[in-house]
Amino acid sequence: MRPLKILPSMLASDFAKLGQEVTDVMNAGGDLVHLDIMDGHFVPNITFGPDIVKAIRKTTDKPFDVHLMIAPADPYLEAFAKAGSDFITVHAEAGPHIHRSLQAIRALGKKAGVAINPGTPEAFIEPLLDDVDLILAMTVNPGFGGQSFIYPVLEKLRRIRAMVGDRPIDIEVDGGVTAHNAADCVAAGANFLVAGSAVFKGGPNAYAANIEAIRMAALGTRGEIA
Repeated sequence: MRPLKILPSMLASDFAKLGQEVTDVMNAGGDLVHLDIMDGHFVPNITFGPDIVKAIRKTTDKPFDVHLMIAPADPYLEAFAKAGSDFITVHAEAGPHIHRSLQAIRALGKKAGVAINPGTPEAFIEPLLDDVDLILAMTVNPGFGGQSFIYPVLEKLRRIRAMVGDRPIDIEVDGGVTAHNAADCVAAGANFLVAGSAVFKGGPNAYAANIEAIRMAALGTRGEIA
């Protein structure tokens, strides 16, 4: 069983104090920093690039999980690797040469992830299973924070879990994850839970309690707590 990790999504943080937000939410119990990179082309929003990732890298020693919602992604892989990414995830829908992208990420010494949108079938990534360290199943359509969880994706998640088998691949869900549906995500096979609004609601004094609520709900499903 892969370790359960809670990944606060910085998309929901206060961008005016992004570095401090990273420090605060990681000190509050976050396991990895999830960074959504949006280009206004592949998704209808723009966030930030490798220079910002590099600037906040020094605020924590926790791993950076960088989710590239950009097309094309290949020209930017090296920059995000040098900026301090640990996981780099590209979308299967973002270009025609996904194997090349994944191989390039690994060649840069980083863990390679592939993401699929809610409407993309899991069969699309079956040929990639020996080239990835992480599979990200989007539970909202990417581009904005604060969206509602798309529950039918859970069935796809179960099929991904079966498809992965005993390979050392982390399975991540991103979009609308809360303490109320964390158990469903884990029961379906996820072990990386990305949460934005559910973590950052209430401000810094609430971060630890918010993360703990998600973790306890998820661990209960795994039978790791009473």
